[in-house]
Amino acid sequence: MSTEDTIEESGESSRTDEGARARDIRKTGIHPNFWYPLARSKSVKAGKTHAVFFAGEPIVLVRTRQGGLFAVEDRCAHRQIPLHLGVVEGDCIKCAYHGWKYNLAGKCVSVPYLDKCNMRPNSVRSYPCREAYGLVFVYPGELNKLESAVFPQIPSATDPGYKTRYLDRLVKCHFTFMNENQMDMNHQFLHRRLMGGIKTTLLDTRQGDTWIEADYTFSRANRRQPLGEKFIIGKPKKAAKREPDLMTIRTEYPYQTLKFRTGGSDPPALDLWNVYVPRDKEQRTNHTYGLMMIQRPSIPGILDLLWPFIAWFTNGIFAEDRRICELEQLAFDSQGADWNHEIFPVIQGLRRVLTDNGIPQRQDVSLQSPS
Repeated sequence: MSTEDTIEESGESSRTDEGARARDIRKTGIHPNFWYPLARSKSVKAGKTHAVFFAGEPIVLVRTRQGGLFAVEDRCAHRQIPLHLGVVEGDCIKCAYHGWKYNLAGKCVSVPYLDKCNMRPNSVRSYPCREAYGLVFVYPGELNKLESAVFPQIPSATDPGYKTRYLDRLVKCHFTFMNENQMDMNHQFLHRRLMGGIKTTLLDTRQGDTWIEADYTFSRANRRQPLGEKFIIGKPKKAAKREPDLMTIRTEYPYQTLKFRTGGSDPPALDLWNVYVPRDKEQRTNHTYGLMMIQRPSIPGILDLLWPFIAWFTNGIFAEDRRICELEQLAFDSQGADWNHEIFPVIQGLRRVLTDNGIPQRQDVSLQSPS
């Protein structure tokens, strides 16, 4: 679908956007039937526990002294005490209160003061868990859908031709604000202090039931490349008929990628993978996990030398994005609904992907009046 086709169909897109708004995108929960990173691998030490959350569900990650890893519900079936306060013993975890012991399947295998643990087979819920790319992934969804849940493939993260920076931060907003922020490159004015004057041009969009992607190119004020961008992706190649720089952003539910190619080059100079994992039940806070892979230049060691500056520069960009998305959440909270007047076809399409593939957020019945 070309940009012109997208604009011509804007009437239909607007109606679709109205339907998404009627479902209230900010009250759409993330679907659990996917693999989500819940921690950095380095945060889960041998013989230790690490507490995490997925959409309000407490989960404890446990690494045995031999290096094994498992994930179970972070509350003892006995008195509901968080299991992450307990002790790792062999391939089990013991509750800090009475010493009830659970194995990696969540089964209570021992109660110290009884000869036999008369609990049901799975005393606490266990979660499929695996490590990749320096992250710990957990599958919090329906077990009968596990085989169909495709594990994220991020080739650049294991390619020695790239150096990887980890993105790991809490953002106080609904995850959909973050998806929209990255997908909509028209917000570069926000980054004018760091990026200078940039004009964004949408080249093309493509969309399916579970995904949408957009191609952008950029022109720079006075043809001057921002210093931070120069360090990350290098100087533009000089050529008589040089192809334009191309940024392709794709949301393939629930993951998001960004690939930047200079002058039509392949592979990309910058390859970014992101996912925004809700922490709380209301899903108004998300933990952003990402991998930013930067292609190593031909000069050995130069990227390592520039890495502190790249970290400073990208931290500045991410801080501005985080602040603006948190302000969007504050506006939603004060209004009680999504009042956004979204006219950009790419974001209208993104909203459809997020609402069609998400689930209605759970309501806290404990706060409701008795009927």
